[in-house]
Amino acid sequence: MTARDAAAHAEDAASLTVPDISLDRLHDAILDIARAYNSTSPPEAHRKAKELLLDAQDKLERTQVPRQREHLYLTAGQAAAMLSAVCFDLGALQPAVQHFRTAALYGQIIEHGPLQAYAHGALAFLAYWSGRPAAALNLVRTAQGFGGLGATARSRLAVIEARTHAHLGDREQAVRAIQDSLAIHHTDRDELHDDIGGEFGFTSERLAMSNATTYLLIGDATGAEEAATRALHLLDERTNGARPMLISSQAATDLARARLLRREHGGACEALEPVFDVPRDWRGAGVLERLAAARAQLTHPDFRTAAQVADLGERIEEFTAGSVSRHLGGSAHLTLDT
Repeated sequence: MTARDAAAHAEDAASLTVPDISLDRLHDAILDIARAYNSTSPPEAHRKAKELLLDAQDKLERTQVPRQREHLYLTAGQAAAMLSAVCFDLGALQPAVQHFRTAALYGQIIEHGPLQAYAHGALAFLAYWSGRPAAALNLVRTAQGFGGLGATARSRLAVIEARTHAHLGDREQAVRAIQDSLAIHHTDRDELHDDIGGEFGFTSERLAMSNATTYLLIGDATGAEEAATRALHLLDERTNGARPMLISSQAATDLARARLLRREHGGACEALEPVFDVPRDWRGAGVLERLAAARAQLTHPDFRTAAQVADLGERIEEFTAGSVSRHLGGSAHLTLDT
């Protein structure tokens, strides 16, 4: 009976599996979501990522094959990370935090360094957005300690570290981290940031755009204008269909903010003109926060008598009021003002 019971148990366990072709389909799905993220509206990306996460979780309940479970945990973690990115773009910060924590836990289960690093880096980003830069610095240090990271992952974490130091008021360390983000020239790759890429990647224009924001935080108008201009030039080299709207609108807003620091309101209006053409579904939290900071800059006494500035302030308010983020309850934290 013992042998028979053992055989029956083994047969039951062997029956708990899913077709490998289903795993291939899930892998293709995460590739599609990540790589098409910049050309997919946030609401549509949210729907796709949610469906993928539920599918991966369902299949985890149906297989006991270690190889398949590892694959499914990775897919579930990647889908959770995509959901987090969408939640952030829609201004829903608390769900974004929860999903990134879920991604980090899935990464821990299978000891996947790049997924854990990506999630912890994003949690650091959300921490300083929530006014906790000291906690953000601890999270980014943890992220930098995971193994298996390629050059793209390390550049991304250096950018997040730079912004953290800027929020802490440490200008010297912020500039050092910016320089570190630009000085990583080795060709090491990892399967998340490089092989999948897309939203998991960190392109040159995204790096420049992010560093522009850090320069603004430390009050360096020249550095911010140069970095934002570089980001926009890199984006101009792409075809129109491949131009990421979220990144381009943030870079343009940072360019405007740099010019406002110089009291060049005409140049700021010019930089913001394409931003006002961004469709309602694409007005993510990143650009809304930057616009809120620009709106605050417009209250400077030097602009008090400029009619053009008053008109610009009204356009910013109208643009923000019509965003999906605001209709979903997103709130402005003004963590980006200088």
